[in-house]
Amino acid sequence: MPSTTEQSYQSITVNLSGQNHSAVITLNRPEVHNAFNDTTIAELTDAIVTTGNNESVRSIVLAAEGKSYSAGADLNWMKAMASYSFEENVADARKLYGLMSAIRNSAKPVIARVQGAAYGGGVGLIAACDMAVATPNATFAFTETKLGLVPAVISPFVIGKIGAGACRQLFTTAERFDANDALRLGLVNAVAENETELDEWVTLHTKLLAKNAPSAVTHAKQLIDAVSTASPDAMETLVSEWIANERGSAEGQEGMGAFLEKRPPSWISSN
Repeated sequence: MPSTTEQSYQSITVNLSGQNHSAVITLNRPEVHNAFNDTTIAELTDAIVTTGNNESVRSIVLAAEGKSYSAGADLNWMKAMASYSFEENVADARKLYGLMSAIRNSAKPVIARVQGAAYGGGVGLIAACDMAVATPNATFAFTETKLGLVPAVISPFVIGKIGAGACRQLFTTAERFDANDALRLGLVNAVAENETELDEWVTLHTKLLAKNAPSAVTHAKQLIDAVSTASPDAMETLVSEWIANERGSAEGQEGMGAFLEKRPPSWISSN
């Protein structure tokens, strides 16, 4: 299908004509292994927010052109950062954190379609996504300590995805790990045999998402974060009030009515 973009981007493309009402956001700097700089971060953040707010979009696929998924920070960008003041570095880091938060908090589920290498911040992108699938040749590493740095900005998203124990090893050694290791750690949800199966996995899961009530999918994402951070004393009230709100919502009423009346709910018949 032809690519339809919300606006013209320099380092990414946005296709709103993906299968099953999905928007496909593609890193498009293969000549530098899709390393990102301030422009890429700003464009990705804008695209994630824009597609997340698009009512016709039911899911977002975060893909990449070329042999690599993302090599992390662009070398020229890193050279510029070497002369930044403390305040400038803080402001710069907040932009990257804003991108990771935009992915994590998107109203629409975000699927990482991973081929080739993902290093540093590139792994952070995957960790911020709701689910991910990778090819067997995908490799991963947190390479920051090789440069005298630490993966600080991406750490909340990575630790939340694979746990502090794994990060104690991978953050400090900067060692590479493969797709099967990523699957075992929970960084990715599946390993596809090749790119054809990679696309089949993405298509299957965008189809599954498109069958579900849009607001319920968004609320399911929010529920996970709420339950993960709630105190034990607040848990009973939280989950009880949450389901009560869902049952009384327009989607909840429509979904239960459709089930009892043995008909498709409106969000399926409208697809």
